[in-house]
Amino acid sequence: MTAAADWQESLPDAVADAARSARMPRHFEPMLATLSDTPFSDDEWIFERKLDGIRLLVFCDAGHVELLTRNGQPRNAHFPELVESFASQPHRRFVLDGEVVAFDGKVTSFARLQQRAGIGDPDAARASGVAVYFYIFDCPWLDGLDLRRVPLRERKQLLRSEFVFHDPLRYTAHRNASGEAYLDEARRKGWEGILAKQADSPYRSGRSRRWLKLKCSQGQELVIGGFTDPQGSRSGFGALLVGYYENDELRYAGRVGTGFDDAELARLHRALKRIERKTSPFIDPPGGRGVHWVTPERVAEFAFTEWTADGRLRHPSYLGERDDKDAQDVVREQPQSLA
Repeated sequence: MTAAADWQESLPDAVADAARSARMPRHFEPMLATLSDTPFSDDEWIFERKLDGIRLLVFCDAGHVELLTRNGQPRNAHFPELVESFASQPHRRFVLDGEVVAFDGKVTSFARLQQRAGIGDPDAARASGVAVYFYIFDCPWLDGLDLRRVPLRERKQLLRSEFVFHDPLRYTAHRNASGEAYLDEARRKGWEGILAKQADSPYRSGRSRRWLKLKCSQGQELVIGGFTDPQGSRSGFGALLVGYYENDELRYAGRVGTGFDDAELARLHRALKRIERKTSPFIDPPGGRGVHWVTPERVAEFAFTEWTADGRLRHPSYLGERDDKDAQDVVREQPQSLA
Protein backbone atom coordinates (compact mmCIF):
# COMPACT_ATOMS: atom_id res chain seq x y z
CA MET A 1 0.00 0.00 0.00
CA THR A 2 1.31 3.45 -0.89
CA ALA A 3 1.40 6.10 1.80
CA ALA A 4 -1.84 8.02 2.00
CA ALA A 5 0.00 11.29 1.37
CA ASP A 6 1.84 10.34 -1.85
CA TRP A 7 -0.36 7.76 -3.60
CA GLN A 8 -1.26 10.21 -6.35
CA GLU A 9 2.38 10.48 -7.45
CA SER A 10 2.40 6.83 -8.55
CA LEU A 11 -0.84 6.88 -10.54
CA PRO A 12 -0.69 5.40 -14.06
CA ASP A 13 -0.99 8.04 -16.77
CA ALA A 14 -4.41 6.73 -17.88
CA VAL A 15 -5.77 7.15 -14.35
CA ALA A 16 -4.19 10.55 -13.81
CA ASP A 17 -5.60 11.82 -17.11
CA ALA A 18 -9.15 10.65 -16.35
CA ALA A 19 -9.27 11.77 -12.70
CA ARG A 20 -10.42 15.30 -11.87
CA SER A 21 -9.80 17.51 -8.85
CA ALA A 22 -13.17 18.06 -7.20
CA ARG A 23 -14.79 18.70 -3.87
CA MET A 24 -16.05 15.71 -2.00
CA PRO A 25 -19.69 14.97 -2.94
CA ARG A 26 -22.16 14.68 -0.08
CA HIS A 27 -24.52 12.25 -1.82
CA PHE A 28 -25.34 11.05 -5.31
CA GLU A 29 -27.40 8.33 -6.93
CA PRO A 30 -25.23 5.22 -7.27
CA MET A 31 -24.62 3.44 -10.54
CA LEU A 32 -27.25 0.72 -11.01
CA ALA A 33 -27.21 -2.49 -13.04
CA THR A 34 -29.79 -3.42 -15.67
CA LEU A 35 -31.45 -6.84 -15.45
CA SER A 36 -30.42 -9.26 -18.21
CA ASP A 37 -31.29 -12.89 -18.92
CA THR A 38 -28.48 -13.56 -21.40
CA PRO A 39 -25.33 -15.11 -19.89
CA PHE A 40 -22.13 -14.33 -21.79
CA SER A 41 -18.34 -14.35 -21.63
CA ASP A 42 -16.26 -11.45 -22.87
CA ASP A 43 -12.66 -10.34 -22.29
CA GLU A 44 -13.83 -6.74 -22.00
CA TRP A 45 -16.09 -7.48 -19.01
CA ILE A 46 -15.54 -8.47 -15.39
CA PHE A 47 -17.96 -10.51 -13.29
CA GLU A 48 -18.74 -10.16 -9.57
CA ARG A 49 -20.88 -12.13 -7.16
CA LYS A 50 -24.32 -10.55 -6.71
CA LEU A 51 -25.02 -10.07 -3.01
CA ASP A 52 -28.40 -10.07 -1.29
CA GLY A 53 -28.02 -7.06 1.00
CA ILE A 54 -28.43 -3.30 1.27
CA ARG A 55 -26.48 -0.94 -0.98
CA LEU A 56 -24.65 1.80 0.92
CA LEU A 57 -22.48 4.74 -0.09
CA VAL A 58 -19.72 5.58 2.39
CA PHE A 59 -18.57 9.18 2.81
CA CYS A 60 -15.54 9.75 5.04
CA ASP A 61 -14.30 13.30 5.61
CA ALA A 62 -11.34 13.69 7.99
CA GLY A 63 -12.41 10.55 9.78
CA HIS A 64 -16.09 11.52 10.05
CA VAL A 65 -18.05 8.72 8.42
CA GLU A 66 -21.55 8.79 6.95
CA LEU A 67 -23.26 5.61 5.73
CA LEU A 68 -26.12 6.48 3.37
CA THR A 69 -28.59 4.30 1.50
CA ARG A 70 -29.17 4.85 -2.19
CA ASN A 71 -32.03 7.23 -1.34
CA GLY A 72 -29.99 9.13 1.27
CA GLN A 73 -31.14 7.49 4.52
CA PRO A 74 -28.45 7.46 7.27
CA ARG A 75 -27.35 4.08 8.61
CA ASN A 76 -24.52 4.87 11.05
CA ALA A 77 -26.55 3.83 14.10
CA HIS A 78 -27.57 0.54 12.48
CA PHE A 79 -24.02 -0.55 11.62
CA PRO A 80 -21.63 1.07 14.14
CA GLU A 81 -18.86 -1.48 13.54
CA LEU A 82 -18.72 -0.43 9.89
CA VAL A 83 -18.36 3.22 10.90
CA GLU A 84 -15.41 2.35 13.14
CA SER A 85 -13.70 0.30 10.44
CA PHE A 86 -13.98 3.05 7.86
CA ALA A 87 -12.77 5.69 10.32
CA SER A 88 -9.58 3.67 10.91
CA GLN A 89 -8.54 3.57 7.25
CA PRO A 90 -5.18 5.15 6.31
CA HIS A 91 -6.95 7.51 3.91
CA ARG A 92 -9.01 10.13 5.73
CA ARG A 93 -11.19 11.41 2.88
CA PHE A 94 -12.93 9.04 0.49
CA VAL A 95 -16.21 7.86 -1.04
CA LEU A 96 -16.83 4.13 -1.43
CA ASP A 97 -19.67 2.07 -2.87
CA GLY A 98 -20.62 -1.35 -1.59
CA GLU A 99 -23.19 -3.61 0.03
CA VAL A 100 -23.81 -4.61 3.64
CA VAL A 101 -24.80 -8.26 4.07
CA ALA A 102 -25.49 -10.94 6.64
CA PHE A 103 -24.92 -14.64 6.06
CA ASP A 104 -27.04 -17.72 6.55
CA GLY A 105 -24.40 -20.40 6.24
CA LYS A 106 -22.35 -19.60 3.14
CA VAL A 107 -24.98 -17.52 1.33
CA THR A 108 -26.04 -13.96 1.94
CA SER A 109 -29.54 -13.66 3.42
CA PHE A 110 -31.64 -10.53 3.16
CA ALA A 111 -34.09 -11.99 5.68
CA ARG A 112 -31.31 -12.38 8.25
CA LEU A 113 -29.97 -8.91 7.49
CA GLN A 114 -33.43 -7.50 8.21
CA GLN A 115 -33.13 -8.75 11.80
CA ARG A 116 -30.30 -6.26 12.14
CA ALA A 117 -31.25 -3.50 9.68
CA GLY A 118 -34.33 -2.50 11.66
CA ILE A 119 -32.35 -1.78 14.85
CA GLY A 120 -31.48 1.91 15.06
CA ASP A 121 -29.71 1.86 18.43
CA PRO A 122 -25.95 1.17 18.14
CA ASP A 123 -25.70 -0.84 21.38
CA ALA A 124 -28.76 -2.93 20.53
CA ALA A 125 -27.44 -3.47 17.00
CA ARG A 126 -24.15 -4.83 18.33
CA ALA A 127 -25.98 -7.08 20.80
CA SER A 128 -28.34 -8.50 18.15
CA GLY A 129 -26.13 -11.50 17.40
CA VAL A 130 -26.36 -10.81 13.64
CA ALA A 131 -22.89 -10.26 12.22
CA VAL A 132 -22.68 -7.97 9.20
CA TYR A 133 -20.01 -7.52 6.54
CA PHE A 134 -19.46 -4.79 3.99
CA TYR A 135 -18.33 -5.78 0.50
CA ILE A 136 -16.71 -2.81 -1.24
CA PHE A 137 -16.71 -2.83 -5.04
CA ASP A 138 -16.01 0.74 -6.13
CA CYS A 139 -14.21 3.96 -5.20
CA PRO A 140 -15.74 6.99 -6.94
CA TRP A 141 -13.71 9.66 -5.04
CA LEU A 142 -10.46 9.69 -3.07
CA ASP A 143 -8.37 12.46 -1.46
CA GLY A 144 -9.66 15.32 -3.62
CA LEU A 145 -9.83 13.34 -6.87
CA ASP A 146 -13.11 12.49 -8.58
CA LEU A 147 -12.45 9.03 -10.03
CA ARG A 148 -15.79 8.51 -11.73
CA ARG A 149 -14.29 8.97 -15.20
CA VAL A 150 -11.52 6.45 -14.48
CA PRO A 151 -12.19 3.00 -16.03
CA LEU A 152 -13.68 0.48 -13.63
CA ARG A 153 -10.74 -1.93 -13.68
CA GLU A 154 -8.38 0.87 -12.60
CA ARG A 155 -10.81 2.06 -9.91
CA LYS A 156 -10.89 -1.45 -8.48
CA GLN A 157 -7.08 -1.67 -8.54
CA LEU A 158 -6.89 1.58 -6.58
CA LEU A 159 -9.50 0.31 -4.15
CA ARG A 160 -7.58 -2.87 -3.46
CA SER A 161 -4.20 -1.16 -3.09
CA GLU A 162 -5.24 1.89 -1.05
CA PHE A 163 -7.55 0.40 1.58
CA VAL A 164 -7.14 -2.10 4.39
CA PHE A 165 -9.52 -5.07 4.23
CA HIS A 166 -10.24 -7.02 7.36
CA ASP A 167 -13.62 -8.07 8.75
CA PRO A 168 -16.15 -6.57 8.64
CA LEU A 169 -14.76 -4.89 5.47
CA ARG A 170 -14.21 -7.11 2.45
CA TYR A 171 -12.98 -6.43 -1.07
CA THR A 172 -15.34 -7.61 -3.82
CA ALA A 173 -13.29 -9.95 -5.96
CA HIS A 174 -14.12 -10.48 -9.62
CA ARG A 175 -13.58 -12.90 -12.49
CA ASN A 176 -12.28 -11.83 -15.86
CA ALA A 177 -14.11 -12.77 -19.06
CA SER A 178 -15.74 -16.09 -17.98
CA GLY A 179 -19.28 -14.97 -17.19
CA GLU A 180 -21.10 -18.15 -18.22
CA ALA A 181 -18.94 -20.41 -16.04
CA TYR A 182 -19.27 -17.99 -13.12
CA LEU A 183 -23.07 -17.96 -13.40
CA ASP A 184 -23.06 -21.77 -13.39
CA GLU A 185 -20.95 -21.65 -10.22
CA ALA A 186 -23.38 -19.17 -8.68
CA ARG A 187 -26.28 -21.54 -9.32
CA ARG A 188 -24.42 -24.49 -7.78
CA LYS A 189 -23.57 -22.49 -4.66
CA GLY A 190 -27.05 -21.03 -4.19
CA TRP A 191 -26.04 -17.42 -4.79
CA GLU A 192 -28.50 -14.75 -5.88
CA GLY A 193 -26.65 -14.29 -9.17
CA ILE A 194 -23.74 -12.37 -10.67
CA LEU A 195 -23.03 -8.85 -11.92
CA ALA A 196 -21.40 -8.23 -15.28
CA LYS A 197 -19.53 -4.94 -15.57
CA GLN A 198 -17.79 -3.50 -18.58
CA ALA A 199 -14.15 -3.26 -17.52
CA ASP A 200 -13.58 0.21 -18.96
CA SER A 201 -16.90 1.67 -17.76
CA PRO A 202 -16.92 5.03 -15.98
CA TYR A 203 -19.07 5.46 -12.88
CA ARG A 204 -22.38 7.06 -13.92
CA SER A 205 -25.34 7.63 -11.60
CA GLY A 206 -28.52 5.78 -12.46
CA ARG A 207 -29.40 2.63 -14.41
CA SER A 208 -26.80 1.56 -16.97
CA ARG A 209 -26.42 -1.18 -19.57
CA ARG A 210 -22.67 -1.17 -18.90
CA TRP A 211 -23.46 -2.92 -15.61
CA LEU A 212 -25.77 -5.94 -15.89
CA LYS A 213 -27.26 -8.30 -13.32
CA LEU A 214 -27.96 -11.94 -14.08
CA LYS A 215 -30.05 -13.69 -11.44
CA CYS A 216 -30.19 -17.34 -10.48
CA SER A 217 -33.81 -16.91 -9.38
CA GLN A 218 -36.57 -14.34 -9.67
CA GLY A 219 -37.06 -11.61 -7.13
CA GLN A 220 -37.38 -7.85 -6.76
CA GLU A 221 -38.73 -5.02 -4.62
CA LEU A 222 -42.48 -4.31 -4.71
CA VAL A 223 -44.78 -1.78 -3.09
CA ILE A 224 -47.26 -2.82 -0.40
CA GLY A 225 -50.72 -1.49 -1.28
CA GLY A 226 -52.92 -3.48 1.10
CA PHE A 227 -53.40 -6.61 3.19
CA THR A 228 -56.10 -9.18 3.90
CA ASP A 229 -57.65 -10.43 7.13
CA PRO A 230 -55.99 -13.49 8.68
CA GLN A 231 -57.70 -16.86 8.51
CA GLY A 232 -57.86 -19.62 11.13
CA SER A 233 -55.28 -19.37 13.88
CA ARG A 234 -53.07 -16.90 12.01
CA SER A 235 -52.63 -13.45 13.58
CA GLY A 236 -51.82 -10.06 12.08
CA PHE A 237 -52.84 -10.40 8.44
CA GLY A 238 -53.39 -13.09 5.85
CA ALA A 239 -51.49 -11.78 2.82
CA LEU A 240 -49.94 -8.61 1.47
CA LEU A 241 -51.27 -7.04 -1.72
CA VAL A 242 -48.31 -5.78 -3.71
CA GLY A 243 -47.59 -3.99 -6.93
CA TYR A 244 -45.24 -1.83 -8.98
CA TYR A 245 -45.42 1.53 -10.74
CA GLU A 246 -46.09 1.79 -14.46
CA ASN A 247 -46.50 5.26 -15.98
CA ASP A 248 -46.90 6.72 -12.46
CA GLU A 249 -49.77 4.33 -11.66
CA LEU A 250 -49.56 1.48 -9.15
CA ARG A 251 -50.32 -1.81 -10.89
CA TYR A 252 -51.38 -4.87 -8.89
CA ALA A 253 -48.96 -7.83 -8.97
CA GLY A 254 -50.50 -10.33 -6.57
CA ARG A 255 -50.92 -11.57 -2.99
CA VAL A 256 -48.05 -12.74 -0.81
CA GLY A 257 -48.92 -14.90 2.18
CA THR A 258 -45.71 -16.80 2.94
CA GLY A 259 -42.32 -15.90 4.38
CA PHE A 260 -43.55 -14.32 7.64
CA ASP A 261 -42.93 -15.47 11.19
CA ASP A 262 -45.29 -14.47 14.02
CA ALA A 263 -43.13 -11.53 15.12
CA GLU A 264 -42.96 -10.10 11.60
CA LEU A 265 -46.73 -10.58 11.11
CA ALA A 266 -47.37 -8.55 14.26
CA ARG A 267 -44.78 -5.83 13.51
CA LEU A 268 -45.82 -5.30 9.92
CA HIS A 269 -49.52 -5.38 10.77
CA ARG A 270 -49.03 -2.57 13.31
CA ALA A 271 -47.12 -0.53 10.73
CA LEU A 272 -49.74 -1.03 8.03
CA LYS A 273 -52.65 -0.18 10.32
CA ARG A 274 -51.10 3.26 10.82
CA ILE A 275 -51.29 4.01 7.08
CA GLU A 276 -54.61 2.29 6.34
CA ARG A 277 -57.00 4.16 4.03
CA LYS A 278 -60.43 3.62 2.49
CA THR A 279 -59.58 3.59 -1.20
CA SER A 280 -57.38 1.28 -3.24
CA PRO A 281 -54.01 2.65 -4.40
CA PHE A 282 -54.00 0.21 -7.34
CA ILE A 283 -55.23 1.17 -10.80
CA ASP A 284 -56.47 -2.44 -11.17
CA PRO A 285 -57.40 -3.51 -7.62
CA PRO A 286 -58.24 -7.13 -6.83
CA GLY A 287 -61.67 -8.08 -5.57
CA GLY A 288 -62.63 -10.13 -2.55
CA ARG A 289 -63.65 -9.64 1.05
CA GLY A 290 -61.54 -8.76 4.05
CA VAL A 291 -59.23 -6.43 2.11
CA HIS A 292 -57.62 -3.38 3.74
CA TRP A 293 -55.95 -0.70 1.63
CA VAL A 294 -52.87 1.26 2.71
CA THR A 295 -51.01 4.31 1.46
CA PRO A 296 -48.38 2.88 -0.93
CA GLU A 297 -45.24 4.07 0.83
CA ARG A 298 -43.66 0.87 2.14
CA VAL A 299 -41.38 -1.32 0.00
CA ALA A 300 -40.39 -4.95 0.58
CA GLU A 301 -38.29 -7.58 -1.14
CA PHE A 302 -40.01 -10.68 -2.53
CA ALA A 303 -38.86 -13.92 -4.14
CA PHE A 304 -41.01 -15.70 -6.74
CA THR A 305 -40.67 -18.31 -9.44
CA GLU A 306 -41.87 -16.25 -12.43
CA TRP A 307 -44.24 -13.61 -13.76
CA THR A 308 -47.45 -15.01 -15.24
CA ALA A 309 -48.78 -13.92 -18.64
CA ASP A 310 -51.23 -11.53 -16.96
CA GLY A 311 -48.53 -9.83 -14.87
CA ARG A 312 -48.94 -11.66 -11.57
CA LEU A 313 -46.33 -13.23 -9.30
CA ARG A 314 -46.20 -17.02 -9.22
CA HIS A 315 -45.40 -18.60 -5.83
CA PRO A 316 -44.22 -15.37 -4.16
CA SER A 317 -42.57 -15.27 -0.73
CA TYR A 318 -41.76 -12.32 1.55
CA LEU A 319 -38.08 -11.70 2.32
CA GLY A 320 -38.22 -8.47 4.29
CA GLU A 321 -38.97 -4.76 4.23
CA ARG A 322 -36.47 -2.27 2.86
CA ASP A 323 -36.40 1.49 3.16
CA ASP A 324 -33.40 2.13 0.92
CA LYS A 325 -35.63 2.59 -2.14
CA ASP A 326 -38.51 5.05 -2.56
CA ALA A 327 -41.86 3.48 -3.43
CA GLN A 328 -42.30 5.67 -6.51
CA ASP A 329 -39.09 4.23 -7.98
CA VAL A 330 -40.32 0.62 -7.89
CA VAL A 331 -41.03 -0.67 -11.40
CA ARG A 332 -41.27 -4.16 -12.83
CA GLU A 333 -37.79 -5.30 -13.79
CA GLN A 334 -37.71 -6.48 -17.38
CA PRO A 335 -34.66 -8.39 -18.71
CA GLN A 336 -32.88 -6.42 -21.42
CA SER A 337 -31.53 -7.98 -24.58
CA LEU A 338 -27.82 -7.50 -25.25
CA ALA A 339 -28.45 -7.07 -28.98
